[in-house]
Amino acid sequence: MTKISDGKPIVAVIGAGSWGTALARLLSEKGIETRLWGHRHDHLQRILAHHENKQYLPGFLLPKNLRVCATIKEAIATATVICIVVPSHVYRETFHKILDQLIPGNVRLPIFVSATKGIENESLQTMNQVMQECLESRQIRAYTAILSGPSFAREVAAKVPTAITIGSTDERVAKELQELFSTDYFRVYTSHDVIGLEISAALKNIIAIAAGICDGLAFGSNARAALITRGLAEMTRLGKALGAEEKTFYGLSGLGDLVLTCTGALSRNRHVGLELGKGKSIDQILKNMSMVAEGVKTTKSVYRLVRRLRIEMPILEQVYQIIYEGKDCATAVKDLLDRDLKQE
Repeated sequence: MTKISDGKPIVAVIGAGSWGTALARLLSEKGIETRLWGHRHDHLQRILAHHENKQYLPGFLLPKNLRVCATIKEAIATATVICIVVPSHVYRETFHKILDQLIPGNVRLPIFVSATKGIENESLQTMNQVMQECLESRQIRAYTAILSGPSFAREVAAKVPTAITIGSTDERVAKELQELFSTDYFRVYTSHDVIGLEISAALKNIIAIAAGICDGLAFGSNARAALITRGLAEMTRLGKALGAEEKTFYGLSGLGDLVLTCTGALSRNRHVGLELGKGKSIDQILKNMSMVAEGVKTTKSVYRLVRRLRIEMPILEQVYQIIYEGKDCATAVKDLLDRDLKQE
């Protein structure tokens, strides 16, 4: 199979949070020329000074061959792959900045990879859909892909065995990226079901907030297991309505990431739910967090999306009412249990 990119790969990682840093570290340790950029100059300077991302990924020194760049232009120059790892609410703006720096009429454009799990509030689009729209608006044809699956950044940095999925509608792209990211501790599978991977990756964050609420209310293991199982049903329901394949939701990006995010101590979204269950307001919780919990904004996006599609998603509805309408958590759980009885 002919590769899309000629020669040695050069990767630009756009976004210097925990996940972006972990991916940049993984690639550069493989000997791949890798550049890292983040939007805050002071943050980048601290990374350069300490050879470590003390704010978002403390305890893991960065390889000397990892190049920290002051500008997007410097980061993406001659890059064959651009991996974008920024929050969903700034994804479109960041992608346009990247496109602004591309040479007009460039014959060989980089492959764009999204490692962001979310749905844009305004457009209700996934990140791959955002990229496709931005590219079409500029009459640019380029390959896109998404990276998804159960993967806490700290565990990847610690080289704990991890498995994720690369999704692309082009098999050559998926296989090339599979080879690029794979290591002896980071196993990469491929999939052509891009929408399924993105919907499952976004919705598991919402279910994780709900699972955290259950734990914050001290409801125990029974409630958490039921919540995860019924949450998977809701994820699958929406995914199928949008053209996704059902089997995707039982894979790494679906069930795998759902279990991780609903039960793992490193989960930001579960943390939000835990604090909500303990009686804190969403404003208090977010004020005390240094990293983004994508599920909070995605809850609003998906709520609007399911109302447009007229799909029943009771867990999502209760999480939305708790976060955006101030509903009491215990009342929300009672309302879920008081619904009409039905066949599973």
